[in-house]
Amino acid sequence: MDKLPQNFLSPETTEKREGYIHPLFITGNVEETCVKFYIRDFEESGLREKEAYLKKLLKTTLAQYPKARVDLKVIESYRNMKVVLDKHPEVLEKAEQAIAKAGLLPKRTFIRGGTDGARLCFMGLPAPNLFMGGSNFHSKYGWIALENMQKAAEVVVHLLQLWAEEKTG
Repeated sequence: MDKLPQNFLSPETTEKREGYIHPLFITGNVEETCVKFYIRDFEESGLREKEAYLKKLLKTTLAQYPKARVDLKVIESYRNMKVVLDKHPEVLEKAEQAIAKAGLLPKRTFIRGGTDGARLCFMGLPAPNLFMGGSNFHSKYGWIALENMQKAAEVVVHLLQLWAEEKTG
């Protein structure tokens, strides 16, 4: 782990659209060790660069420890949903209409996550991330105000109504 960059490429040292390499967990015993990384980036090329970085690091490490045996497996978790959503602008338009109907100001922005929405997009169901109203996601300090949950639920109801109106229209 000491071979990983200390001043960049980690979630806590990057922001906005910067990609990162996140060592998620390390497990092991006297015979075997497993390290699982998340590689995240907004661009496909960034994902490939970070994967290449880890492969180079692995090659360097194996040169230092020639008796070691390593299996590297890359499993796609999710990619940037924007690739799919750009092909379905009506999905974002309906989402913005539903947000406005709930009395809120629609605001398009990016987030550094969204596993469910991204996976659904690449499974053929364009699914943007809508606000949830929560704070401190993925933290033991995560919370959401009741009023925010109510507004989020209201947005979902409006969104369902908009899609139903279009289908029955």
